[in-house]
Amino acid sequence: MPIIVNLDVMMAKRKMSLNELSAKVDLTLSNLSILKTGKAKAIRFSTLEAICRVLDCQPGDILEYVPGYQDQ
Repeated sequence: MPIIVNLDVMMAKRKMSLNELSAKVDLTLSNLSILKTGKAKAIRFSTLEAICRVLDCQPGDILEYVPGYQDQ
């Protein structure tokens, strides 16, 4: 899929662990992990909004479109 999830990059920039983000966003660790690893097929706008609020970033900082990219 040509959509790349850069959640791990933003978390590293903010020095935030998956556990900490999970608690602040009120999302299960399992669901957040699926999103972080790029295995999610969809994301709710409310979830994206909460992540952006907590990480103080824009949706484009987390999601990136790369034409022609295929999962390895």
